Amino acid sequence: MANAPMQLDDDLEIVERRTDIRIVLNLPGRFKLASRRDTAGQRREFPCRAVNLSCHAVTLATPISGEVGERVIAQIEQFGKLEGPIMHAMKGGFVVEIIAQRRDRERLATKIEWYEKFKNHDVANHRDTLRIIPKDPYSTLVFADGTTIECIVLDVSASGTAVMADVVPEIGTPIAVGKLVGRVIRHFRDGFAVQFAHLQELDQVERLIGRLT
Repeated sequence: MANAPMQLDDDLEIVERRTDIRIVLNLPGRFKLASRRDTAGQRREFPCRAVNLSCHAVTLATPISGEVGERVIAQIEQFGKLEGPIMHAMKGGFVVEIIAQRRDRERLATKIEWYEKFKNHDVANHRDTLRIIPKDPYSTLVFADGTTIECIVLDVSASGTAVMADVVPEIGTPIAVGKLVGRVIRHFRDGFAVQFAHLQELDQVERLIGRLT
């Protein structure tokens, strides 16, 4: 019994270390904000990408703005429901403090550890299909009249890209994503697809499609 307190301390240290793990990712999701409601008074749902995650906070990349303190309910692919207040707002998204019971936080830690272990395998599978998720999802849409807006890149290939933004241009609209020019060819639930005017080298697309400064 004399060793029990030390064992307990060791267990607590392991739990704390697991819940402190922070990973960089790029996973699709959807979220709701308390202040954004439709005409029926229901919370509207918006697309996002989770780009940074720990057991205590998640960073969401999205063209939709939110206020510090505003409550967010997000559903993130592979991680499920995450909710809590916005603790930091920034251009192109915000950081949400995750409110959860200890048991749920430990379950999230297990998922984070699993994802960190297997994410390289997932990236390899994306490359096998010649469609990749960029490390930096932020980009700029440039319209024919010179108007620019921020957007989030969902994935890219040598021939085109899928993006989400606060607007959805009509099919056929000429548009540039970063430095790559193309046309809108398809709409889908989270945004729209752009086909590049010319086939690109896949290893160069991620650099060319980056946000304009």
